Amino acid sequence: MIKMRKYLLWGAGVLLVLGAMTGGAVSDRLFGYRILDKWLPRESAQSAVLNNQKVLYEENVVIEVAEKVSPSVVTVGIKKTQILRQPQFNDFFSDPFGWFRSPSDGQTQERNIEQDIGSGFVISRDGLIVTNKHVVGDSEAGYRVITKDDKTYEVEKIYRDPANDLAILKINADELQPVEMGDSSKLKVGQFVIAIGTALGEFRHTVTTGVVSGLGRGITAGSPFEAVAERLDNVIQTDAAINPGNSGGPLLNSAGQVIGVNTAISQEGQNIGFALPINIVMEAIDNFNQTGQFNRPYLGVRYRMIDQKTAIMNEVPQGAFVQEVITETPAGKGGVEEGDIIIRLGGEKVTGDDTGLAKLISKHKVGDKIEVVVWREGEEKTLTVTLEEAK
Repeated sequence: MIKMRKYLLWGAGVLLVLGAMTGGAVSDRLFGYRILDKWLPRESAQSAVLNNQKVLYEENVVIEVAEKVSPSVVTVGIKKTQILRQPQFNDFFSDPFGWFRSPSDGQTQERNIEQDIGSGFVISRDGLIVTNKHVVGDSEAGYRVITKDDKTYEVEKIYRDPANDLAILKINADELQPVEMGDSSKLKVGQFVIAIGTALGEFRHTVTTGVVSGLGRGITAGSPFEAVAERLDNVIQTDAAINPGNSGGPLLNSAGQVIGVNTAISQEGQNIGFALPINIVMEAIDNFNQTGQFNRPYLGVRYRMIDQKTAIMNEVPQGAFVQEVITETPAGKGGVEEGDIIIRLGGEKVTGDDTGLAKLISKHKVGDKIEVVVWREGEEKTLTVTLEEAK
């Protein structure tokens, strides 16, 4: 009997120790008369608390960033007068086939358009706003900026940097709240990010979240109908929801620092958006602060990079395959042709990665005469190109 009691006391001690080590799970089941629970594993109280803490942490990060940065995010609107022409219906008996009708015949009607079209963010207290160049691409239209507290400012001056699809707007304001800049060179794939902007040109200060899906991507920006159609290289890919209207808004890290400027969305896939790295933007802003303009060299081609694997499969060299040459640009004047592969620029080899050509161009200045070696019809040709300022 005494021996039996000794074993029972020893077993109870073991259970108590195990209960303490597992956060009370065993003792809860034992003293709560849940004997069968020992055969059915349950989530420990400690892991449940940790999971809740993780969820609350992510929620708090988004809330804090939204509250911190939203006053610095603006909506960009357009003001434009559109002329609508109504056809003039002629008398059937005097002109049954409309042979004598002039294209200018008919009544005209003017319609004033005021619409939110994009986003931006404040970079100085005295009224400098960063947005995308394509948001304010219509040089004949007027633009306005609406802040978080619904104050509206007319845009007095626009400085466009089409080489980077970047623009700086100047408004007459003071005591604005600038954003805090981050460091896009430290980004990692999988890093948590937050986007704020005017989604669909209608829903102001929309907040979306996601991760950095990829780095060093290349996309085509600009329009072939404009003077510049350069490729944007080394952009950030994210799955944070970026819709039309988000363009020009900030992409933020969990500390509320801007690490990118939302620029484009993929027309062929879902949850794929792109942003300019803020380090590139900061270089452009520094240049702007020194010169009062964006003085950047450009070549004037639309191209696609050929990596090593593609080059081997097609028996061509690595480089930048020229898909289009814009007329009256350095490339066009220098003799670069559609179908050429640019393999060296300024004495340096053009590699097959997305950042190759753009990085080499950025090393030069406006007015520099550089040698461009192209591969054309199986032969190398050396051309001389004078870099011009992007307009």
